[in-house]
Amino acid sequence: MRVAIASDHAGFEQKQQLVDFLASELKVDTVDCGPDTDGRVDYPDYAVKVANMVATGAADRGVLVCGTGIGMALAADKVAGVRAASITTPEFADLFRRHNDGNVVCLSGRFVDLDVNKDIIKVFLTSEFEGGRHAERVVKIMKLD
Repeated sequence: MRVAIASDHAGFEQKQQLVDFLASELKVDTVDCGPDTDGRVDYPDYAVKVANMVATGAADRGVLVCGTGIGMALAADKVAGVRAASITTPEFADLFRRHNDGNVVCLSGRFVDLDVNKDIIKVFLTSEFEGGRHAERVVKIMKLD
């Protein structure tokens, strides 16, 4: 599995630690889409990098980190083929994957502890889409692109 990850300045510290976590602990092929420092940046610029990688198949899933996860989710979800959401618990991550076939998880670097975000990512990467009645709903959502 290949995962693209990025942040803004508010999520930079956690992003750096999550890159290491993905590569060393989860053994996932990880693409760090930036930024390279914690200097002020605009989150849409980084959300679109990850979203485009997922939409084109260059990455299987995406992880975005900003202050709340909300701004990144709004920006990433504008890219056709992306299903992004701000997720704050492992349980929500599981439902996001099982019911919505989510492919970009957006995390809060300010309000959610790093260990919880690690658990969210683990669940996000291991939960499977259930299909069935959920598949019909996802098709309807994707037609909105």
